[in-house]
Amino acid sequence: MVHDSPERPTPAPKPRRGSKSDLPQDDLTLDTSDVDPETSAAEEEDEARLPDASDDATEAVAEGTLSVGHAAIENAVRLAPTSPGVYRMLNAANDVLYVGKAKNVKKRLSSYARANAPLPARILRMIAATTHVEIVSTTTETEALLLEANLIKQLRPRFNVQLRDDKSFPYILISGDHWAPQILKHRGAQSRPGRYFGPFANAGAVNRTITALQRAFLIRSCTDGFFESRTRPCLLYQIKRCAGPCTREIDFPGYTELVREATEFLSGRSHAVKELLAAEMEKASGELEFETAALYRDRLAALSAIQSQQGINPRTVEEADVFAIHQEGGYSCVEVFFFRTGQNWGNRAYFPRAEKTFTPEEVLSSFLAQFYDDKPPPKLILLSHEIEESALLADALSVKAGSKVEVSVPKRGEKKELIGHALTNAREALGRKLADTATQSRLLEGMVTTLGLPHTLRRIEVYDNSHIQGTNAVGAMIVAGPDGFMKNQYRKFNIKSEGLTPGDDYGMMREVLERRFKRLLKPPEGEASAKDGAKTKADDDSFPQWPDLVIIDGGRGQLNAVREIFQNLGLTQVSLMAVAKGPERDAGRETLFMPDREAIKLEPRDPVLYFIQRLRDEAHRFVIGSHRKLRKKDIREAGLQEIPGIGPSRKRALLHHFGTLKEIERASIADLGKVPGVSAESARKIFEFFHAQPG
Repeated sequence: MVHDSPERPTPAPKPRRGSKSDLPQDDLTLDTSDVDPETSAAEEEDEARLPDASDDATEAVAEGTLSVGHAAIENAVRLAPTSPGVYRMLNAANDVLYVGKAKNVKKRLSSYARANAPLPARILRMIAATTHVEIVSTTTETEALLLEANLIKQLRPRFNVQLRDDKSFPYILISGDHWAPQILKHRGAQSRPGRYFGPFANAGAVNRTITALQRAFLIRSCTDGFFESRTRPCLLYQIKRCAGPCTREIDFPGYTELVREATEFLSGRSHAVKELLAAEMEKASGELEFETAALYRDRLAALSAIQSQQGINPRTVEEADVFAIHQEGGYSCVEVFFFRTGQNWGNRAYFPRAEKTFTPEEVLSSFLAQFYDDKPPPKLILLSHEIEESALLADALSVKAGSKVEVSVPKRGEKKELIGHALTNAREALGRKLADTATQSRLLEGMVTTLGLPHTLRRIEVYDNSHIQGTNAVGAMIVAGPDGFMKNQYRKFNIKSEGLTPGDDYGMMREVLERRFKRLLKPPEGEASAKDGAKTKADDDSFPQWPDLVIIDGGRGQLNAVREIFQNLGLTQVSLMAVAKGPERDAGRETLFMPDREAIKLEPRDPVLYFIQRLRDEAHRFVIGSHRKLRKKDIREAGLQEIPGIGPSRKRALLHHFGTLKEIERASIADLGKVPGVSAESARKIFEFFHAQPG
C-alpha cells in the first residue's frame, strides 16, 4: 500500500561544507536511561514462537463451581442491555477471563446462564471461574467487533484466541522534505513528509529491496546531516549505489527523474520502468556510449533481482493480504502474504495462542480482528477458510480504512492458487516449528536430568556484566525457554551504583539481580504479591516472569555471591548455576557449580554442555553489544579528550587528517602515527582506547 504524507516546502539546494568521511554515518544513538524492564529491541526479526505448553486446555484456572458462575452471569443478565456491546468475564482475582461481543448482549449472556445448556468443556471451565461480568454498550455491532479486538490485545484473556508476536511492519519511505529525497526503512507513525510503500513482512525484505533500489535508481540513503556536510562523494557513489547529489555529481532535474522512476517502480509500474531503461540502454549502445549502456544494464539487473526475490507476483491481484491457517498437534499457524502494487512484499508466520478445541475458522476470525487493530487494511483480504462473521469484519475494516474492504474465500483462479501457496507455507512453517520445539524440549529435559533439578525448565535466565576498568558498566539478561531464545524478553541494565569500586563484578551482579527480582517481589499495585519465589501471574505472552533456573558466568565465588543475594531477597525456589570456563578458556572443558553440591564436569560432546555453552555465549554476545553501544555514545559525546595525553591540538590534527571520529577509530597504529604531532606512543594509546576489550 502506498501512502503519501503531507509535503513541506522543499528547501533550495545550498552549498555544503564539512567532513571528508567516505561512508554515511549510521544512526548509533542509544538511550542510556535504565531500560529495565523495557525490552532492548534491535532490528533483528525475532521468529514467532509456539504457545507455551502450559496453555493446554487441561490447565486449572482457579475454578469455582458452575452454580456460582451461573449465578454471577444471571446477575449480569438482569442488567444487560438488548443492544450491541462487549462483555468481560472476570474471576475472583479480577483477572479478565474472556472478552466477547454480541449484537444483543442480554441474549448472549443468557446462553451462558442456562444450567443444562450443552456447552464445550472450555466454556464450562470459564463459567466456573467467573465471579462477575462487566459490560460496555456500543452503538453498532461493528463498533463492538473493533472494541472486542482492541480489548483482547490489551488484556490477553485466558479463554480468547490471542495474537502474539505482533510487531509493527516496516515500510520503505522516499522522503519529501528535502530537494534530494532519501530512501530509507521506516517503522511507526507516518508523520514525515514523503511516500510510504508497504507493509513489508520483515526488516530483511526491506533492507534487500532498498539495496537493490539503490543500485537501480542511485537514490541516496544517507541522513540529511551527513548529506549537508559533504565536500566530495562518499563510497556509495564510488560503488555505484548513489548518484552523488550532495556534491552535484548529478543535477537537480536528473536526480528528480531517478526519484520519479523509483516511485513508479514501487507503485506497481515496474514493467514500464524496465522498458524505459532497456530503451535507454539500447540507445546508449547504438551511440557507442558503452559505459552508459553498462550502467543501464546494471540497473535493469538490480530490478530483476528485486522481482526474483519476491517470488510470486500475481497478474490479477494488485493489493491484497492473504491468510491461510493450518492446525496440527494442537497448535495453529497463520501464514500471511502481503501483495501491494501487484508485487509480493513478503510473508510471515504467526502462531496464535488458542486452546485445542478452537476450530480453524474460530482462530482465523479472532486473529483477523486483532491483526488489523493497529494496521491499515488493504482493499482485498483472501482467506483459506470461511469465517462466520466475514460480512461484519468487512464492514468494520471498511469503516477503519475509510474505503470498501472485501473479505472473501476464493474458489478458483489465481486467487485460489495464492491461497494454496499460503497453505503450503503455513503447513511447512508449523512443521518446522514443532520439530525445533521438540529438539529444544529434549535439551531442557536433559538439563533437568543431568543437573538433578527439582522441576521442569520453562524459563532460563542467564546474566553477564561488561565494562572496561569499571567504565560504561552494563549488565544483561538473556532468556531461553521451550522455543529457544526469547529475544523480546532480553534486558540490559545500566549500572547506576555510585559507590562501586571500578571493576567490582560482584557489586555489579548484586545491583542487576536486586533490580531484577525486587521488581517481581514487589509487583505493581493490584497484583498478588509473590512470596518465597512463588510464581506470579504470567506476562503478556503467557511466559512466566519467574525463572526456573538462573545461570551466571563464573566460578564458586560468583555462585556464593549470588546465593547470598538470593537469600537476602528471600528467594528459595529459583535454582542457581555458575559456569566456569575451562583452562585457557577452552570450550568443552567448563566446570558447572551448583549450591551445596560437588562441581560438575560433563563430557565435551554432551548435548547438555553444548546447550549451556550456547546460553552463556549468547549472554556474552548481548552484553558486549550493549556495552559497545554505550561506550561509543560516550566517546561521541566526550570526544578525544577522554584519551590520556590527547589535548586540543592533537585532537584538531587528528580530525583534520581523518575527517571524523569514526575514521580515527578505524585507523591502524601506523596510520595514526602519520598525523603531525602524534608520536608512536600516542598512536598506540589512541588505538588501544578504541579497541580495548571489555571485561
